Amino acid sequence: MTTLAFAILLAACMVAYALNRRAATGIRDGGQRLHSVSGYHGLFALLMILVPVLVVILFWLALQGAVVNTLIMSSLPDGTLDGLGAGQVDLILAEIQSISSGRVFGDPEPWKTAAAERFSGMLQTASLGLVLVTALLSLGIMFFARGKVSAEFRARQGVEKIVSGLMIFCSVVAIFTTIGIVASLAFETIKFLRLVPLTEFLFGTSWEPQIPIRADQIASTGAFGWIPVIVGTIVITIVAIVIAIPIGLLSAIYLNEFAPKTVRSVCKPVLEVLAGVPTVVYGFFAILVVAPAIRSLGAQLGIPVAPNTALAAGGVMGIMLVPFISSFADDALSAVPRALRDGALALGATRAETVMNVLFPAAIPGIVGGVLLAVSRAIGETMIVVMAAGLMANLTLNPLESVTTVTVQIVTLLIGDTSFDNPKTLAAFALGMMLFIVTLIINIFALRIVRKYREAYD
Repeated sequence: MTTLAFAILLAACMVAYALNRRAATGIRDGGQRLHSVSGYHGLFALLMILVPVLVVILFWLALQGAVVNTLIMSSLPDGTLDGLGAGQVDLILAEIQSISSGRVFGDPEPWKTAAAERFSGMLQTASLGLVLVTALLSLGIMFFARGKVSAEFRARQGVEKIVSGLMIFCSVVAIFTTIGIVASLAFETIKFLRLVPLTEFLFGTSWEPQIPIRADQIASTGAFGWIPVIVGTIVITIVAIVIAIPIGLLSAIYLNEFAPKTVRSVCKPVLEVLAGVPTVVYGFFAILVVAPAIRSLGAQLGIPVAPNTALAAGGVMGIMLVPFISSFADDALSAVPRALRDGALALGATRAETVMNVLFPAAIPGIVGGVLLAVSRAIGETMIVVMAAGLMANLTLNPLESVTTVTVQIVTLLIGDTSFDNPKTLAAFALGMMLFIVTLIINIFALRIVRKYREAYD
């Protein structure tokens, strides 16, 4: 039924657009001058139906489940829920929903079967109501929009107001989403710092968060110093950037300035394919090819190499980041005015001298922005590190040893038993807050560089 409601909305939008555009075209053909072109009249009708009806559908779907669940639980026989906790009530509701969908385990009580039948009936009624409301509301707005068509109607201004409202709404949603993310991280981080001193978290050199959550569990006392975790993140990021920056910049310079058009038309799409490869594939490549190769080379040279190393994870991550840096650098070089190239060449500079002394300095803001974006991507990468670098938090700068990163520890802490009044689980939010602060600083630094060195051309 939900699909039918969206289909009705789509059909109503298309019909309203066609009707209003045809009506406006008829007025124009009749010799009257329209204030707005006929396309705006059709677009006005389309948006008038699309926006309010879509909002109604989304609110209906968001509230439907809660309302039906409340009605079902309130219709259960008297005394059924007496003395039960919230978790037990949720289990009963889940069982009723499971029975209504046909997944019956064992022999449920008759009252549960009856509740499941009522649940199915209410869902069908709600779905049918959604379809009827969608159809009636779309039809009513369609007639209203059709009545607006006239030579004097300012359809273009109406469309612009609706689009402007949509853009403002989307901006507000983005802002409040960011505020919500920061607030949730901050709230849980404060709870963590009430259990673990701030000095221990910021300056501790041991990370052992595996403490008991339940009374029957056996685990260590725990240590929550994040320095080994952030050091591992920095080591892997440096390895990745050291590999990605030269390859990315040199490939961008070659493809932009030196490569023939046929070579560029083939190599650039092939290079950008790397950006579309899933990170889990990079992880497989790191653990099956790169890590064994590094261990084999280390054995031949007599250098001890851990099974999982920061070098393997960072090296593969650097290959993953090459398309980001190359694409940003290529766009930045392409944005430099042609007059600068021609002027440098006219003064006797070689192609290489033109690139290094004219184009590259002019493209620095875009190049730095791409590099810092790649740094943020490297800091936030998880899958490659999990598969190739390990899970142990070792305080070391040696890329041939096993390390871990902030994102890997967040994933590890939130897998399995979780209790949001325990330092083990809350530590994930503290790490998330620190990662947010680090990436925010990097982005602010990138913006300052871009604004400082940006050059405007006529």
